[in-house]
Amino acid sequence: MTAPLTGPDFGSYAADEVGWLLKDLSHVDLEADVTERERRIQAGDAHYAETLPIEYQPDTEYRELFEKVLQDSSIRLARAVGAVTDLVLTERGSDVTLVSLARAGTPVGVLMRRWAREVHGLTLPHYAVSIVRDRGIDAIALDYLSRQHDSKNVVFVDGWTGKGAIARELSQALTAHHDAGGAEFNDDLAVLADPGHCARTFGTRDDFLIASACLNSTVSGLVSRTVLNDTLIGPGDFHGAKFYAHLAGEDVSNHLLDSVTAAFSDVREHVPGDVEELLCADRTPTWDGWKSVDAVREQYGISSVNFVKPGVGETTRVLLRRVPWRILVRDLDAPEHAHIRLLAAARSVPVEEIPSLAYSCMGLIKDLA
Repeated sequence: MTAPLTGPDFGSYAADEVGWLLKDLSHVDLEADVTERERRIQAGDAHYAETLPIEYQPDTEYRELFEKVLQDSSIRLARAVGAVTDLVLTERGSDVTLVSLARAGTPVGVLMRRWAREVHGLTLPHYAVSIVRDRGIDAIALDYLSRQHDSKNVVFVDGWTGKGAIARELSQALTAHHDAGGAEFNDDLAVLADPGHCARTFGTRDDFLIASACLNSTVSGLVSRTVLNDTLIGPGDFHGAKFYAHLAGEDVSNHLLDSVTAAFSDVREHVPGDVEELLCADRTPTWDGWKSVDAVREQYGISSVNFVKPGVGETTRVLLRRVPWRILVRDLDAPEHAHIRLLAAARSVPVEEIPSLAYSCMGLIKDLA
């Protein structure tokens, strides 16, 4: 069975920090114009995972803003990393294998692994696997994991929740995998932030800006979105992805990791109290996020909930790699939305203030059908 890909041959993370259970498609031309790609996806002529968008590279002003965001939020990020990691270790034990959902989950998985090592002296295995909406998780990767580790000790990791589509996809895919004769995995998804109230293992439920959402591959180990394309991915292959080595000069992936890791010492004394509070709380998912998204969809006459992306992270992604229609914010002048206002202005996207919004912001995708 194919071995995991590791840096520096694939990705800019150190080899011991993550093994990518992916097929290297770096040599394949998969990028398409964002608008044309969006039109084909919406028309049902293509699935979003079959191709890649041409990655938007922000200007100098935006990159300077990213640096400010990272410095301002590193302590908050570190505290959430510590809380979710210690919650996992308390409830699932210390013999766990971290499996990030590529690619948004990967920086978080690396940080959780670092926390476990620096605070508890644990060296946890860490992998990144592909999950695709409407197509499920990579079954070949699951088979690999179950051969190498106890599947019941695998903890799936993601960056944040929006309306909970990936949490549902994960649960359904793992059930289907087990029903088909595969190993049994625990579907409890661990996330840094759960503003959608659709996970029970999280560091916080605040809808705050996670710096790794601000950029594309240059904050995610120079790895593209994952690809599932029948012409490239055979029956025994992992899902694919590209390594954008040519962007090495703009890569801030390890800078982000090091900035948050440096803040571990500042938050270490606070995390036990945070975890105690989480253990005592009712963390049952209510799926409130999904309900609020459906209300916005109805209010704006949007044909599909897939066109409504809630939360700071998802809104940022809409502006970075989709065709945005408008942005909704709870507070027009909120400091944590400065990067969103910059991106929206650069792409001539209107920003509308809705004080009653359930999330701090939402991104609405343009219907091109």
